[in-house]
Amino acid sequence: MKKTLRTTTLALLAVGTLSLGLTSCGDNKTAETTTTATETDMTTTTVDSAAMMTDSARMAKPEGVMVDGVAMTPDKNIVQNAVQAKSVSTLVKAVQAAGLAETLSGTGPFTVFAPTNEAFDKLPKGALDGLLKPESKDKLKGVLTYHVVAGRLLAQDLKDGQELTTVNGEKIKVSVKDGKVMINNANVAIADVISSNGVTHVIDNVLLPSGK
Repeated sequence: MKKTLRTTTLALLAVGTLSLGLTSCGDNKTAETTTTATETDMTTTTVDSAAMMTDSARMAKPEGVMVDGVAMTPDKNIVQNAVQAKSVSTLVKAVQAAGLAETLSGTGPFTVFAPTNEAFDKLPKGALDGLLKPESKDKLKGVLTYHVVAGRLLAQDLKDGQELTTVNGEKIKVSVKDGKVMINNANVAIADVISSNGVTHVIDNVLLPSGK
């Protein structure tokens, strides 16, 4: 009888020990699973945080926006990109004549509405030549700064009916219809050309401030 009781007791102890061992293993696996899940969550959070980029990083394609077959890349400033585009060479010449090249190469950020050469050709005969004369430097500067707004405004920031105050001090009006953006009477032909110090929108007409 005593032998049977002893055997039974040992068996029960063995089962209890085995059960405890299995439970312990299960707890370790649960802990490992929880740790792994936590690490995964942290990794995901880190990736999500890294993905939260500024407008500049989000919009600036490393390969750049193509203008006249040349990539306007975000590592260059507004003037450095503009001098590479043949279609805005008149604007570059005017910016240099007005003494604004250094300003538009500065920190900014600036939003520039850049008229094409064809846009300047639409001006009355002799108007551009007159503006490019040394004695017209202040007047030319007034016209060019009417094309510049302080800050970075992407196409998605431009809303129908919006009025923007230019560096000139006067306002320009934004119109948006069927996804097409106009600034005063000029259509935005190429939007969101990102540079290191701002953004350029190429337009098909010269913007003229009042009295100019």
